[in-house]
Amino acid sequence: MNNDPQKVSSDLFHEFKRELGLFDSTMLVIGSMIGSGIFIVSADIARTVGSSGILLLVWIVTGIITLIGALCYGELAAMMPKAGGQYVYLREAYNPLTGFLYGWTLFLVIQTGTIAAVAVAFAKFTAVLIPWFGTKNIIFSLFGLNISGGQILAICSVLFLTFVNIRGVKHGKRVQNIFTIAKVAAISGLILLGIFVGSNISAVNANFSNIWKGEWIHIASGKIDWVESLSGFSIIIAVGVASVGSLFASVAWENITFTAGEVKNPRRNIPLSLLFGTVTVTIIYLLANVAYLLVLPIHGIPDGGSAAMQGIQFAADDRVATAVAQIIFGHPAAVIMALLIMVSTFGCNNGLILAGARVYYAMAKDNLFFKSTGKLNNNGVPAKALVYQAVWTSLLCLSGTYSQLLDYVIFAVLLFYILTIMGVFILRKRNPEAERPYKTFAFPFLPALYILLAVAICIILLIYKPIYTWPGLIIVLLGIPVYYIWGRYQKRK
Repeated sequence: MNNDPQKVSSDLFHEFKRELGLFDSTMLVIGSMIGSGIFIVSADIARTVGSSGILLLVWIVTGIITLIGALCYGELAAMMPKAGGQYVYLREAYNPLTGFLYGWTLFLVIQTGTIAAVAVAFAKFTAVLIPWFGTKNIIFSLFGLNISGGQILAICSVLFLTFVNIRGVKHGKRVQNIFTIAKVAAISGLILLGIFVGSNISAVNANFSNIWKGEWIHIASGKIDWVESLSGFSIIIAVGVASVGSLFASVAWENITFTAGEVKNPRRNIPLSLLFGTVTVTIIYLLANVAYLLVLPIHGIPDGGSAAMQGIQFAADDRVATAVAQIIFGHPAAVIMALLIMVSTFGCNNGLILAGARVYYAMAKDNLFFKSTGKLNNNGVPAKALVYQAVWTSLLCLSGTYSQLLDYVIFAVLLFYILTIMGVFILRKRNPEAERPYKTFAFPFLPALYILLAVAICIILLIYKPIYTWPGLIIVLLGIPVYYIWGRYQKRK
């Protein structure tokens, strides 16, 4: 028995604290998924598919893929309720190298790049209220880089949320719950207003007279290059290409698995939170697009003189939700949408910052990341991992390369999703007697359907969107030499 009070206290301080209940976990899933994507990406989807029916189909397919993925992850989370989540599943299903490649890509681009992009989006919409924070307002130059007020605010928001989460998961979850509830309420309000107030007969007739007549507007150098009529197999191709935006708006639900060490009764609550969270977001996204189609015509003119003339396809800066708000509210729309997106992006980043650090903690425990990130502070959180994440994210904000990096990694994100769900099959065969409090619904059909759909989208992207695929693969593969170099370093050490 240990009679040293200081030693006992130290041991207690260095354990994860199970502070996240089912409601908190669900709020983390919803809050991490909803950022700024739903307000913007429908414009690019509309340019790719050109019809209301196919646009809604893209979101339905995305919702189905997301829900099936979440159900599959639920089995893995219930089987292995450990900090690090998806990293742990890949390590156990395959080998440490596969787990490392996921963690490497997550730290280098996926998590930090997403945080940087969301932080800059927060700054851009803050600039609607306070122009000093505009991304074009250059404050000074640093090592040849022009630093704007928007970049400064983005970095400050990342550092502030990092500080909040260093104080403990209890503080992080409070911020998450408040901002997630606020943005769900605000988006729901916009949807209801769009459906019952902003709906107009001209948009309805334009969008729903022939819902499957699609066309793909090909853009080159910012201008319309040519227009392709869609029919038969070309519709499938267009749906696959258009899914880049909807899938990116729907990722990050897996972040709850990273925090398994802090979830109460994780074998039950993580699968349930994945189900409740992804279903909620899918419904919100689908209804938001219905509202868009009731208010704005899907077809538009690039240089149209009004939101209605520009339509969904050519909404100013792709801000479809803002265009809808202009129809409903008039001049105050810009301010209203700025406030809504500020709330949405701030809450989204809190969830991403909270969860991401747990992966680097798990990697450090396997000697695959800096050793200091594998320790918890007195508040029971991996403070050093949070700090490293904030530093790299801030550098991405300064470099301005985060948006390009995120374009590159959507393909890699899909690949890791596919590998993880294939892991359900592998672990079922390898460890049939392992405890599985929750089993994937309709196994093996739903996981096989997910793999089939996701692989099909990956093949389409390889052929038709190579700029979104090969760079992402290169980033992942660069992790292989890093893994072996790191291993040699650890052995020498």
